[in-house]
Amino acid sequence: MMLTGGGDLAENRARIRDVAARAGVSTATVSNTLNHPEQVAGATRARVEQAMAELNFVKNASARQLRVGRSLMVGAIVLDISNPFYTALIRGIEDRLAADDCTLLICSSDEDPEREARFMRLFAEQGVRGVLLTPSGDPAEPLSYLSRLGIPVVLLDAESDQVSSVSVDHVAGARQAVSHLLDQGHRRIAFMNGPPDLRQCRDRAQGAWEAVLAHGLDPAAVLVSQSLASMSAATGQAGLANLLDQPGPKPTAVFCVNDVVAMGVIRELRSRHLALPQDVAVVGYDDIPFAEELITPLSSVRQPMHDLGWSAVDLLLTEPDQPRHITFTPQLVVRASSRPFGPAGDRTQV
Repeated sequence: MMLTGGGDLAENRARIRDVAARAGVSTATVSNTLNHPEQVAGATRARVEQAMAELNFVKNASARQLRVGRSLMVGAIVLDISNPFYTALIRGIEDRLAADDCTLLICSSDEDPEREARFMRLFAEQGVRGVLLTPSGDPAEPLSYLSRLGIPVVLLDAESDQVSSVSVDHVAGARQAVSHLLDQGHRRIAFMNGPPDLRQCRDRAQGAWEAVLAHGLDPAAVLVSQSLASMSAATGQAGLANLLDQPGPKPTAVFCVNDVVAMGVIRELRSRHLALPQDVAVVGYDDIPFAEELITPLSSVRQPMHDLGWSAVDLLLTEPDQPRHITFTPQLVVRASSRPFGPAGDRTQV
């Protein structure tokens, strides 16, 4: 819905003095009812609230911002809001902002630095209190820009020595996932990774490599890595199709950079009548809500998405000038898509 005639709307909107006149009280009493209701007698407060209801009074947030001397809006730029990982993370952001009566402006960069920069300019024009950012690449340039404007920033699922950040130990997460598959006897594992310029993807690649080395094996012989241009179900399916169509030994397990990619991988396996986990085991990453609801529930590395969002806002609102870094450790959740079905080591390549 689009609102038009903004000037008329502002003129017709009930103001504090209108409520005061209707309720027969001073404007100070109306203000106290809005901001300090405990200081207003019950009968008086009820009369003011009735006047507000009759006049369809709405509190003016802009005026409040002028009074308290700071914005009540926080901007967030993530890679892709359609990814369920960010949906859960944003809920954590909203819950923490609500505790301070702040509001959220949210945008997707689509892993595009130019789009990211455009949203940062828009946020600056809106006078946001701070920015939560999942950088689309090297964070140095966006951090420099926001710093010049005096806008506090907290990095989401990223790290920098310059500003506060909340992140996840993705090396440990990937190590858990690949170690699990190796423990089941898999010796040919496809790793469907995302763009290598994203730190999260590089960290997961490192964790996968370390897991194979820890088992006394050669990563070059065990891991078959595919770098996807984007982390979607469509690219996951196409990437696995390309890998399976190549000559030579086929993987008996697939580790995916996230659960959305895993969805595409599962779709491709089913199109080829390959069963999970009897023919090919699959492990995802994030443990988004639908992971355990699939026909074959998906094993996945669980990230504390709500906690990530909550903690990022808490750092931004309470300690904007004192850089702190919070790192969460993810946990592998094993489900039917990779659960052992026979003696470990009894694996044939498909």
